[in-house]
Amino acid sequence: MVTEQEAVDSPAPEELVGRARAMRGRLRELQAEHAELGTYSPEIHEAFTAAGLYDLLRPKRYGGFEAGLETFFRVAIEISRGDPGVGWSWELGASHAYQFASHFPQQSQDEVFGAAHPFVAPSRAFPQRARVERVDGGYRLTGRWDYNSGCTYSTHFMPVAGIEQPDGSTVLHMFILPRSDYTIIDDWGYGRTIGLHASSSNSIEVEDAFVPEYNVVPFNFKDIEWGSEGTPGFQLHGNPLYLGRTSSIFIAGLTQTQVGAALACMDEYEQLMARGSSFPPRVPRAESPEYQLWYGKVTSLAEASQTLLLAAVREFERLNEDWVNGGPEFTTADDVRIRGQIVQAARLAQEAIEVAFTTAGTTSAGLAGTKLGKYYSDAAMYRTHIGAQHDVLLASLGRVLLGQPLTM
Repeated sequence: MVTEQEAVDSPAPEELVGRARAMRGRLRELQAEHAELGTYSPEIHEAFTAAGLYDLLRPKRYGGFEAGLETFFRVAIEISRGDPGVGWSWELGASHAYQFASHFPQQSQDEVFGAAHPFVAPSRAFPQRARVERVDGGYRLTGRWDYNSGCTYSTHFMPVAGIEQPDGSTVLHMFILPRSDYTIIDDWGYGRTIGLHASSSNSIEVEDAFVPEYNVVPFNFKDIEWGSEGTPGFQLHGNPLYLGRTSSIFIAGLTQTQVGAALACMDEYEQLMARGSSFPPRVPRAESPEYQLWYGKVTSLAEASQTLLLAAVREFERLNEDWVNGGPEFTTADDVRIRGQIVQAARLAQEAIEVAFTTAGTTSAGLAGTKLGKYYSDAAMYRTHIGAQHDVLLASLGRVLLGQPLTM
């Protein structure tokens, strides 16, 4: 374990964002290779490690930066601007340091963070099948979980499974297991999905693994009540970052890939403005009123999506800090209200991608190998995710605002 004295100096936010931005060109060069791999290459993993990008949400107590959520998502957007699939994979491998450091006890954090540098941990809430058996000192876990994005370079896995209670009910819990206790299945990558090929969203199998009791916690992160003491992570680290609400942050993790894709479409569309118009009069696109309009739309929508996402994350952080400073508790209703804003950021990004793809022309967007075609396919794959069912999320927000229970 790294002591707090050894970990006092963390890079400035602009430095961390700049490190991610500097990788954009190389990520774009490797898009085809990463699609075939179904993940990002060892070269990029090593670059992320050297730049400290896995350490943004890792506590300083354990050698991390505690960089904060706004910095984390700014970095994520830069990676997704290079390749949305890589951004999806990196974010969902790196972001669970936030959940783990917020909700697991010190014994677990000492053990896990002490053994893993970097710490990379995919998580999956809904198993295809799972069996949990109580034993002395903990549990034995068997199961299979699909769509474990970010698993290629994982040091740990954080699955969710139900534990039967004495009254016969089942309560969901989150487990954490080291890499030696699970198998990654080769079932992801190019030819298997329509997009996000590099997201390393493989299935994972666990066979009769022993999980100590201190590595298992109730999976109540979305609607947990802090009481007067906050979460285990806040008590341990003294940082409101680790108060650990998750509704907004989970959807922000998906949305940042679309914001990055929208900005990538903006970049590509700008390059295409030097081409000739696809319809009469045959003038350079930069002189065409239609293309000027479409380029303006793509740019404003992409930039607005980024502005809204980051503003929502800042509001999330402010509410945590307000509670620490004696203000009211940051409630479930506050969390899903912010999540609703993030949904709107995703919608703006989706519109930017749609305008860019549908107006660029077949040669620029519709042929195999075009970047706009890739970004559009990645965005289409995102739309199949349960977290992209915006109307479901907004209906849940409406119910919470009316005093009814959170459903999603």
